[in-house]
Amino acid sequence: MNVSEKHKPFKLRKILQGLMVIIGGIVAAYGLETVLIPNNVSDGGVTGLSIVGSKLFDIPLGVLIAGINIPFIWLGYKQIGKTFTILSILGIASLALGTVFMHHIPAIIEGDTLLVTVVGGIILGFGMGLALRNGGALDGIDMLAVLLSRKLPFGTSDLILFLNIFVFIFVSTVFGLQGAILSAIAYFIASKVIHIVEVGLSGSKTFQIITTKPEIMIETIRDRLGRSATYKEAYGGFSNEKFKEITCVINRLEETKLKEIINEIDGSAFVTVYDVAEVKGGNFRKHNIH
Repeated sequence: MNVSEKHKPFKLRKILQGLMVIIGGIVAAYGLETVLIPNNVSDGGVTGLSIVGSKLFDIPLGVLIAGINIPFIWLGYKQIGKTFTILSILGIASLALGTVFMHHIPAIIEGDTLLVTVVGGIILGFGMGLALRNGGALDGIDMLAVLLSRKLPFGTSDLILFLNIFVFIFVSTVFGLQGAILSAIAYFIASKVIHIVEVGLSGSKTFQIITTKPEIMIETIRDRLGRSATYKEAYGGFSNEKFKEITCVINRLEETKLKEIINEIDGSAFVTVYDVAEVKGGNFRKHNIH
């Protein structure tokens, strides 16, 4: 196999990533133009600022989304990298153009504020999550939060929330207090949907189990769940007693079954559970269950 043939799967993957980011931008634009904006509900971040600016100055929304995001795209290039920047340009451009072409599409929901925030948040979150899952972004405020988190003693999520407080205060000047509150609710729903799209409904979890019965625990996990596990020696900080700490990565849907196994074999076992964003490499697959 020559070098060009080896690069074909990589190039195809990048093309598919770009296509999914573009679709994400179009879906987000649809949620804005057919659900949120017609009902005086905004979004957070740069998109929220663009919506307010469009209302105040009668400038096309797509122009503002593209223009305001330019410095953030440059920031993303300097802080994160070229591939992320290219994919983000595709996403932001598709979002901006999508709002232009869909501006005159009739609203699919009108009047029902609860339904507007839920449906609008879900559609917007799905589009943004699709872009993020494939390596791009539709809003520059996240890039600013990443940069500030390196300079200030705050986490990225805290800074995103802090920056959006000012966005929603700005939104209230055009849409009123009710509009700002509904916008915040829609943004919250969108953020949850983004997480689901990025991680997946099933996701994975890591169980760390400190037990005095590691051999039978691992054997039972293998037999009943078809999952492998590793273990290492651990010592109690107070008693200095030696234990074996088991580590096992499972599908989220298997969590209840694994807890049943732990309680059955060693009810006094010390267990910690972590969410896993991604599992790569190794042999993360189920074996046949006996």
